[in-house]
Amino acid sequence: MSSSAAIKSRETLSETRKAALLNLLTDDDPAVYQIIRDKILSCGQDAVDWLRPHALSSDPALRRRAQEIIQHLARQTADDRFLTFCLTEGEDLNLEQGAWLLAQTQYPDINAEAYQALFDSYAGELRERLDLHAGADQLLGAFNEYFFDVLHFTANEQNYYDPENSYLNRVVDRRTGNPINLCLVYLLLARRLRMPVVGIGLPGHFICRFQSSSEEYYIDVFNRGKLWTKANCVQYLLHGNYTLQDDYLAAVTQRRMLMRICGNLHQIYHHLEMPEETTRFQRYLIALAR
Repeated sequence: MSSSAAIKSRETLSETRKAALLNLLTDDDPAVYQIIRDKILSCGQDAVDWLRPHALSSDPALRRRAQEIIQHLARQTADDRFLTFCLTEGEDLNLEQGAWLLAQTQYPDINAEAYQALFDSYAGELRERLDLHAGADQLLGAFNEYFFDVLHFTANEQNYYDPENSYLNRVVDRRTGNPINLCLVYLLLARRLRMPVVGIGLPGHFICRFQSSSEEYYIDVFNRGKLWTKANCVQYLLHGNYTLQDDYLAAVTQRRMLMRICGNLHQIYHHLEMPEETTRFQRYLIALAR
């Protein structure tokens, strides 16, 4: 999906032209459909208003194609919005806002505010279960019990490269995801409780770290919250033949975490041979790398 169409000059259509386009929109010839679709898309967001009633048409073909075009234009708007966010926000951007804006580029109709309210309710339940003044072992044990045994979040090992593992709404809906997005959910809950949890971008893996004035644990959220020490992290690096670099165990910035999520999706879409999606994420990565 390219945002280039969004900046083309708009054409105002008469009611007669609109009716003619709608009539041809159901043509069985794919070439005709493509021409008509492109013509409607050239009208930009103005087309949504006169297409929307036909998204409920009793004609299945008209209904399906009207819905597809409306969805395309909605994704285009979301794409522009997310790109603007990436270009204008700093290193310490609002990661939660960025994750929802990213999700809307693929699922433009989601209600981000409803999901945020859901996170608030989870945090409220957690607050009643946790003793926030307890030691790290006890605190993280109770947190993990709620996260994995009550909310039933789990690692998606069978379909590790499924794109849905990287969109926050789908991770929440399906209760499964890849390492960085399970860590994202974990972080968003922990931050609501003001717990000292940050993201750690190991090469080839993503974990969290809990660090208080007296205790430090690394949390492998993809492995049901297994607690690691710094020595375990070093062992992971050595086992993977990675060099021992201090920045591997440093907290990633909000921007870098969002960039890594986008980088994962860029690689996935490239592997799936989806050039339009691959190009879309290339734009995001360029914007975030500025």
